[in-house]
Amino acid sequence: MSRIADAFAGGKAFIAFLTAGDPYADKTVDYILAMEEAGADMIEIGIPFSDPTAEGIVIQEASIRALNAGMTTDKAFEIVEKVREKSQIPLAFMTYLNPVFHYGYENFFGRCESVGVSGIIIPDLPYEEKDELSHIAQAHGVDVISMIAPTSRQRIQRIAKEAAGFIYVVSSMGVTGVRASIETDIASIIKSIREVTDVPTAVGFGISTPKQAEKMAGVSDGVIIGSAIVKLIAKYGEHAEGALREYVKSIKDAIS
Repeated sequence: MSRIADAFAGGKAFIAFLTAGDPYADKTVDYILAMEEAGADMIEIGIPFSDPTAEGIVIQEASIRALNAGMTTDKAFEIVEKVREKSQIPLAFMTYLNPVFHYGYENFFGRCESVGVSGIIIPDLPYEEKDELSHIAQAHGVDVISMIAPTSRQRIQRIAKEAAGFIYVVSSMGVTGVRASIETDIASIIKSIREVTDVPTAVGFGISTPKQAEKMAGVSDGVIIGSAIVKLIAKYGEHAEGALREYVKSIKDAIS
């Protein structure tokens, strides 16, 4: 069993996203540790990519800042190594298929295993094509996280049956980003998932306020927040620890 199960073991899980290398690598390490201190149960680390098709402008700009600062896939692994010197918090990568493919599946997942990355989210990897790499990831103890969107409909249970780690339930159509409200009937999606699996569910895309987080955690096992965190990093740069701690604590308090 991967460390991902630990994130959900103590109640509703808060999964926090940030982009590796924004504003630079050492601060990414500091921010991960600060968010863990404030109550984050798991960290999703985005490996920046030049064409992040699932991302809104906030995370797109973070990727550009990180790439301009010299962030690479190898350096993302180095960030994890530094985190592991001080923390055993569950970690997952979020990236696109192209960087993983070019790194080499065996090399990539072998290194994930060696540094302690327990999961990967690949938004542009269709469910029907995940077998291209899932068996390699599994051999190295890495869960390929399944995403279920409002448009999945008749595919929901098919995807859920084969899910590992946790199921990423996409709250809204479109790309990532802060939203004023979330109108999708998440409860009915979760109900359909629960008919076929007890793998934990976490809701992401658009959540930014404690009230939204509380609502989404009320029907799922946890919440994922990215853009609101990345916005704080963009605002405060290398001095964002305090703002991140305060924000993470407010979300964790709300869902607990």
